[in-house]
Amino acid sequence: MPIPFTCPHCGVSSHVDDRYAGQSGPCGSCGRTITVPPLEPFSADRGRQSKRARWTWVTTVLWFLFCAGVVASLLPAPEGAREASRRSQCIHNLKEIGFALHNYHDDYKSFPAAVSTGEDNVPWRSWRVAILPYVEQETLYEQYNSDEPWDSPSNRTLFASRPYCYTCPSDDKLGPKETSYVMIVGKGTVGGEPNEVVTLADITDGASNTIMAIELAGAGICWMEPRDMTVDEAIAYITNPEANGLKHAHPGGINALFADGSVHFIPETTDPQTLRNLLTRDDGQKLELDF
Repeated sequence: MPIPFTCPHCGVSSHVDDRYAGQSGPCGSCGRTITVPPLEPFSADRGRQSKRARWTWVTTVLWFLFCAGVVASLLPAPEGAREASRRSQCIHNLKEIGFALHNYHDDYKSFPAAVSTGEDNVPWRSWRVAILPYVEQETLYEQYNSDEPWDSPSNRTLFASRPYCYTCPSDDKLGPKETSYVMIVGKGTVGGEPNEVVTLADITDGASNTIMAIELAGAGICWMEPRDMTVDEAIAYITNPEANGLKHAHPGGINALFADGSVHFIPETTDPQTLRNLLTRDDGQKLELDF
């Protein structure tokens, strides 16, 4: 069996045939005299120890690999993977909300008013309450008293019954009674003005070109509260949330629900005028979007 050997003069390593063990001769690299180490006598005990040592080493390596695999399977996914999962759930929530709004439209021939008021223009009901039967919350809807303000003593008992689809999993400032989603309200929007109902026919810019709702992180809005965002507020939030002490739930922008039921990610770098055109339903600007 070849003997590994390093010349003490030039440092070149090589393997020398074991028949030269214990002999002297010139180094094949530098030519200076070297002596090959003699072979150690074989010992049965040494052989068994060597085998045990190799077996112990192999066992240790395999055990380490097994434990590492188990630990890796228990560790949380990298932050990027977790955020991708949360964003996917947020998109799913908005699509469920969009589906509910369209089913409401099928039954009532219009989308619900973002804000419905009662006597003295006191807000009584939000669109999130109006679509409860369409997000599989019929029982909760039946418990809501539509003849009283949204925060009346009897209605306040429902605050803790928030539907899951009203929460973005990346909204880390979300309170237990709050929502992550708001409609765009005001003149010329899908949410409209108080008590105004809007139909698909009213969206003359095209349903695929018009945003009806967006995600809003950390705003402190109760899910039953008739409070949403105007066009100007939405533009400011999308492009520079920190200016108002807010932040985006997802890095770089927000998810938005369009009037055709689709959901798209709107980057924070989007031009404000483009956003204004997207947030209004009848300004005559039909954009060519590349989402």
